[in-house]
Parts: sequence; C-alpha cells; structure tokens
Amino acid sequence: MTSSTGGAHILVIPYPAQGHMLPLLDLTHHLLSRSSREGAAQTFTILVTTNNLPILQPLLSYHSPSAISTLVLPFPPNPSLPSGAENTQNLPPYSSISIMSSLGDLRRPILRWFSSHPSPPSSIISDMFLGWTHRLASQLSIKRFVFSPSGSFAISVFGSLWRHLPPLTRTEDGEIDINAVVPLPDVPGEPRLLWYQLSMLYRTYASGDPNAEFLRSNALDNSLSWGLVVNSFTHLEQPYLCHLKSYLGHDRIWAVGPLLPDNPDVRGGSGPIEDQVLTWLDECCSGEDEVVYVCFGSQAVLSNEQMEALALGIEKSGVRFIWKVKEPTQGHVYGERFGKLPEGFEDRVAGRGLIIRGWAPQVRILRHRAVGAFITHCGWNSVLEGLSAGTLMLTWPLGADQFCNSILLVDQLKVGVSVCQDTKSLPDPDQLARVISGSINGAYKEERLKALELKKMAAEAISEGGTSLTALDSLVQHLSMLPKPNADELQRCLQLEEEEVAAVM
Repeated sequence: MTSSTGGAHILVIPYPAQGHMLPLLDLTHHLLSRSSREGAAQTFTILVTTNNLPILQPLLSYHSPSAISTLVLPFPPNPSLPSGAENTQNLPPYSSISIMSSLGDLRRPILRWFSSHPSPPSSIISDMFLGWTHRLASQLSIKRFVFSPSGSFAISVFGSLWRHLPPLTRTEDGEIDINAVVPLPDVPGEPRLLWYQLSMLYRTYASGDPNAEFLRSNALDNSLSWGLVVNSFTHLEQPYLCHLKSYLGHDRIWAVGPLLPDNPDVRGGSGPIEDQVLTWLDECCSGEDEVVYVCFGSQAVLSNEQMEALALGIEKSGVRFIWKVKEPTQGHVYGERFGKLPEGFEDRVAGRGLIIRGWAPQVRILRHRAVGAFITHCGWNSVLEGLSAGTLMLTWPLGADQFCNSILLVDQLKVGVSVCQDTKSLPDPDQLARVISGSINGAYKEERLKALELKKMAAEAISEGGTSLTALDSLVQHLSMLPKPNADELQRCLQLEEEEVAAVM
C-alpha cells in the first residue's frame, strides 16, 4: 500500500434495478459535487453491464469526463434469464436471485481491470445485493462500503433474519403457516412481521442450496465491510441507526438521505410527459391537496383482480387522481392476467383522472401543491420522495422491504394509513373509497401534520449544517484519506487468481 496522492479514485458498482441504481447514482453525483466544493478532487468509475449503460448517460453528461467514467463489462450469461435481460425492471421478482448470481461472475474481470489500471481505485462503493464485492475488496487490500437503498429499519430486519435464520412454521396439515409471527428479538422494539411479509429472498432460502447459500453469504459479507452508507436521515430512523452501529461494532455509518437529485438533468427523464402532467395539475386543480397520486414503482405489476379493486375504489371515492399504470412485461408469462384496467374505467373517470403508462415524473408530481395523498407500494425511494413532499401515505406493500417500510410509516411514524397489507387478499372497494376520499377531505389530520413535520426534518437534513449533508462531507473526507492499492500487490493478487482458475481447469 502507498499513500494516496492526487485525489481518491472510487469504483461504484450498482445493482441493476431502478430502485437500487438511481439512488446510488444520486449518491455519486452528490459525492462529486461535495468533493469538488471541498477541494478533495475525487474521481469515480461506475461499473455497468452493456444494456444498463443508457441509465448512466444523464449523470455522465452532467459531470466532466475527467471526474466520472465507466467500466462496461458484458453481463455474464445465465440460463435462467431471458436473452438480453440485464435489469430487473421487466422481470418478475424471483429473477433477482439469478441476476445476483450472474453478477458474482464479474469478480475476475474486475481483478484484471484493477491490475491494468494506471491509477486503480482505493475503495469500492457497492450495492447491498453485491456482498461478494467485500471479498473482492479484501483481495485487493482496499475498503468496501455497502450502499443501502433500503432504510435502517429494513436493514436491521434483514440482518437479523440472515444471522439467526428463524425457521418457518407449519400448520397441523404440514403447510407453511404464512401468518406465523417471525421472531426478531435483536431488532429495536421487536417488530411483529408475519412470514408472508418477509423478503422473497429469505422465504426461499434452503440450507445447502448453492444459490441460497450465495445469497446468505452476500448478506453476511455486508456486515464485514468497512463502512455502510444509508439512504436515510437521523430524525427518521435514529433507533435503527444506533442499533446498526452497535451490531456492526463501529460508527462508520453515514446516513446521507434523502438522496434526491438537486437538478432534474442528473436523472434525465421525458420532457413532454412531464409538461403534460404538470399542466394537467395546474389546470384542473384550484387549491391544495386535491389529487391522489397512485404508483406501485418501476417493477411491480398488479393482478387484474387488484387492478379492478383499486379502480373501483378510486371511482367510488370521487376524487381527482393520477395513476401511473405498469403493464405486463416479458417476465409475466400470463400477461393477460396482469395490469389491465377494467373495461370502461377510463371513460367513466374522464376529466378527473389521468392515466400514465410508462415513465412518470414522480418527484415533480408529489411536490406539486395539488397532490395531497400517495397510494404507494412503499418502495424506499417512493417513501423518501413522499415524505420529502409532506404527502400523506396510503400504503399497499407487495414484497421486498415494503412491509417493513409500511410498518414504519403507519405504526411507528404515524404518517400513513394502510389500505392493504396482504399480497393475496384484496381491499374492499367501499372501504378503499372511504380512505381515499378521507385522505383528501381532512379525515387524517394528525397523520398529515406529522408528514409535514417530517418534510421539514428531511429538508433540514440535506441543508448546510444538516445531519445528512454533514455525513456526506464526512464520507467525502473519509474516502479521500484511504491509501491507494500497491501495484505489486495487485499483480500478485491477479496471478494467484489465474493460478486458482488453472488448477480448477
């Protein structure tokens, strides 16, 4: 190892899902901006596979090529994935396991790149789903920082599950009891989660299965990494941030959220649809908090039964709304059973509703004065965007960390109202209509006031002197002080790797 001179070089490795990539790209943007301001002169290389490169273009165009570049590698083939599939956006949830497994095969190409680079990175910032990069960093004698696009509460729950492996419970008939309470004794407050509310990645774990053991190893390697960067802020999740410091045994945890673009050009987007939506909001709404925004993220596709229940609830509520509909993709084999609006619905709500198919300018929609409530699947990015706008949250989680996030919003922070908490059952349209109507007509005053308080706290966190911006500056300084890898050590590492491959062959 040699001393770091001439500025730090950081390798950023995102996980190819929109909800993971975008916040990590936002973090990279903010690190670049703050390092330039602080005179830290950091440079970044972002690793992507070929088909994900277009997602980076807005960020690359915004910053100087001398400050940010790309390492583009072919996506390792996997027979379980459709040809050309390199991102989870158009695939069903279970595809995540195959995506993670494939990305683990990038270790050797990355080692070769390191050994040939004239100024290789002194650290790696990689997504929480890429735990194998901890061992890669250890091989290279550099530091790995975990980036979590999930909140601290969800991380605490996931960590407890993978450490203790609480077993599933079966009924007298031998069936899995999906309503069994899963013990989480080491998580603050000992939250009550049911089996069906756990991440699919954990629910499908089978001891001894190579893919399952790879997933667990990934998760456990996160706890061994040098530092943790969380897209959250202190006042939102303080008990869980404190818990993570205790569990990890160090204070190298940086809560830098909410990570939102300070300039829309950093993320790009579609100008015409944004103008159309904002014009509709301006023209049809005379006051504040008149519109309900409905969106279930970039990946989830509702079943036709869920679509019908939701559409009927919206129709009966009589409120103005914007509904971002995601239609079936190549991963939904039975496409005719998913994502279809009920026949005649659009005609019946014409004039008071706007249907968006495809990309939606969610941040701009939520921040518009006319939008007062948000029916959400509780993906963490959506949670932070809604809270930053002071919007009342109507929660309908579907999987992943979303049940944890719903519990945080409804039961702990008291800024949300549950509209559906079961992936199998459907909300009653009449009750749903009452909740939707009440969210606009003042029935949830306490929740709305708490949401506005959190909006203020989120804004303070990312302002000068705020907890998140202070943490970001601390992270910039920490990254700048890390030593560069030694060239001889890199060559030795690569030689050992090649010898290992030859021995196997």
